Amino acid sequence: MNNFEHQLVVCIVNEGFSDAVMDAAREVGARGGTVISARGTANQEAQKLFDITVDPQKEMVMIVVPTEIRDDILHALYKEVGLNTPGQGIAFALPVDNVIGIAGVNDKETD
Repeated sequence: MNNFEHQLVVCIVNEGFSDAVMDAAREVGARGGTVISARGTANQEAQKLFDITVDPQKEMVMIVVPTEIRDDILHALYKEVGLNTPGQGIAFALPVDNVIGIAGVNDKETD
Protein backbone atom coordinates (compact mmCIF):
# COMPACT_ATOMS: atom_id res chain seq x y z
CA MET A 1 0.00 0.00 0.00
CA ASN A 2 1.33 3.46 -0.90
CA ASN A 3 1.70 6.15 1.72
CA PHE A 4 0.54 9.26 -0.07
CA GLU A 5 1.84 12.60 1.21
CA HIS A 6 -1.07 14.57 -0.27
CA GLN A 7 -4.79 14.18 -0.80
CA LEU A 8 -7.20 15.92 -3.13
CA VAL A 9 -10.24 16.98 -1.11
CA VAL A 10 -13.25 17.57 -3.35
CA CYS A 11 -16.33 19.32 -1.98
CA ILE A 12 -19.46 19.80 -4.07
CA VAL A 13 -21.89 22.41 -2.74
CA ASN A 14 -24.86 24.45 -3.88
CA GLU A 15 -23.91 27.51 -5.91
CA GLY A 16 -22.72 30.36 -3.71
CA PHE A 17 -21.16 28.26 -0.94
CA SER A 18 -17.59 27.86 -2.21
CA ASP A 19 -16.37 30.69 0.06
CA ALA A 20 -17.82 28.84 3.07
CA VAL A 21 -15.96 25.71 1.94
CA MET A 22 -12.66 27.55 1.71
CA ASP A 23 -13.20 29.40 5.01
CA ALA A 24 -13.83 26.09 6.82
CA ALA A 25 -10.85 24.40 5.14
CA ARG A 26 -8.49 27.30 5.88
CA GLU A 27 -9.48 27.22 9.56
CA VAL A 28 -7.86 23.77 9.81
CA GLY A 29 -4.81 24.35 7.63
CA ALA A 30 -5.69 24.42 3.93
CA ARG A 31 -3.96 27.14 1.94
CA GLY A 32 -6.01 27.47 -1.22
CA GLY A 33 -8.27 25.73 -3.65
CA THR A 34 -9.85 25.80 -7.08
CA VAL A 35 -13.56 26.38 -7.71
CA ILE A 36 -15.32 24.97 -10.76
CA SER A 37 -18.94 25.70 -11.70
CA ALA A 38 -20.94 22.50 -12.11
CA ARG A 39 -24.44 21.14 -12.55
CA GLY A 40 -25.88 18.35 -10.41
CA THR A 41 -27.94 15.51 -11.86
CA ALA A 42 -29.65 14.03 -8.78
CA ASN A 43 -32.99 12.42 -9.56
CA GLN A 44 -36.28 12.58 -7.67
CA GLU A 45 -35.58 9.26 -5.90
CA ALA A 46 -32.34 10.59 -4.45
CA GLN A 47 -34.14 13.74 -3.26
CA LYS A 48 -36.78 11.63 -1.49
CA LEU A 49 -34.20 9.24 -0.01
CA PHE A 50 -32.17 12.04 1.56
CA ASP A 51 -35.23 14.28 2.20
CA ILE A 52 -33.61 17.24 0.44
CA THR A 53 -34.33 19.53 -2.47
CA VAL A 54 -31.48 19.43 -4.95
CA ASP A 55 -30.34 22.71 -6.51
CA PRO A 56 -28.89 21.76 -9.91
CA GLN A 57 -26.33 24.62 -9.89
CA LYS A 58 -23.24 23.50 -7.98
CA GLU A 59 -19.71 24.57 -7.20
CA MET A 60 -16.94 22.01 -6.96
CA VAL A 61 -14.03 23.02 -4.74
CA MET A 62 -10.77 21.09 -5.11
CA ILE A 63 -8.08 21.44 -2.45
CA VAL A 64 -4.73 19.63 -2.39
CA VAL A 65 -3.70 19.11 1.23
CA PRO A 66 -1.12 17.18 3.22
CA THR A 67 -2.56 13.80 4.20
CA GLU A 68 -2.19 14.56 7.90
CA ILE A 69 -4.87 17.31 7.78
CA ARG A 70 -7.31 15.52 5.44
CA ASP A 71 -9.61 14.24 8.19
CA ASP A 72 -9.68 17.63 9.94
CA ILE A 73 -10.71 19.29 6.68
CA LEU A 74 -13.40 16.70 5.89
CA HIS A 75 -14.83 17.08 9.41
CA ALA A 76 -14.84 20.89 9.13
CA LEU A 77 -16.61 20.69 5.76
CA TYR A 78 -19.21 18.30 7.17
CA LYS A 79 -19.98 20.74 9.99
CA GLU A 80 -20.05 23.91 7.88
CA VAL A 81 -21.47 22.87 4.50
CA GLY A 82 -22.68 19.27 4.89
CA LEU A 83 -25.97 17.82 3.62
CA ASN A 84 -27.87 19.20 6.62
CA THR A 85 -26.85 22.79 5.88
CA PRO A 86 -28.00 25.23 3.18
CA GLY A 87 -24.84 24.36 1.22
CA GLN A 88 -25.96 20.71 1.04
CA GLY A 89 -22.37 19.66 0.39
CA ILE A 90 -20.69 16.35 -0.02
CA ALA A 91 -16.95 15.91 0.32
CA PHE A 92 -14.46 13.16 -0.33
CA ALA A 93 -10.71 12.73 -0.62
CA LEU A 94 -8.53 10.99 -3.19
CA PRO A 95 -4.84 10.12 -2.86
CA VAL A 96 -2.41 12.18 -4.91
CA ASP A 97 0.83 10.47 -5.86
CA ASN A 98 2.77 13.56 -6.97
CA VAL A 99 2.43 17.32 -6.69
CA ILE A 100 4.10 20.19 -8.53
CA GLY A 101 3.33 23.89 -8.54
CA ILE A 102 2.52 24.32 -4.84
CA ALA A 103 4.92 26.53 -2.89
CA GLY A 104 7.03 24.49 -0.49
CA VAL A 105 6.18 21.14 -2.14
CA ASN A 106 8.70 19.52 -4.48
CA ASP A 107 10.50 22.82 -5.05
CA LYS A 108 13.46 21.00 -6.60
CA GLU A 109 14.26 22.09 -10.13
CA THR A 110 13.61 19.48 -12.78
CA ASP A 111 15.43 19.00 -16.07
